[in-house]
Amino acid sequence: MASSSKIISLRKAEQAWTEEENERFEMALARYEESHPQRWQNVARAVGGGKTVDDVKRHYEHLVSDINLIDTAEEPFYNYPPASGGRRRNDTGGQDQRCKFLKFQ
Repeated sequence: MASSSKIISLRKAEQAWTEEENERFEMALARYEESHPQRWQNVARAVGGGKTVDDVKRHYEHLVSDINLIDTAEEPFYNYPPASGGRRRNDTGGQDQRCKFLKFQ
């Protein structure tokens, strides 16, 4: 059985990142290149919000996984209307269809 501290850690890791945290994360990734000796510590510090090195590494792995999924997808994630004005297969009739794979949890 998992200890309560492990459960709390897992819940914290699963919490959604705010838009501001994602922006700071992206800026920190651009600032601290892969070769930087303290990259993950600096990224975690830049993101703030109590995010740990493990949190930002996990978030980065999720980002890379999402990018790979998008790059290998055979079907588009969005249902853009065709230029001819006709309806496409899977057209949602104008409903908002945000890419769920780019939302970080």
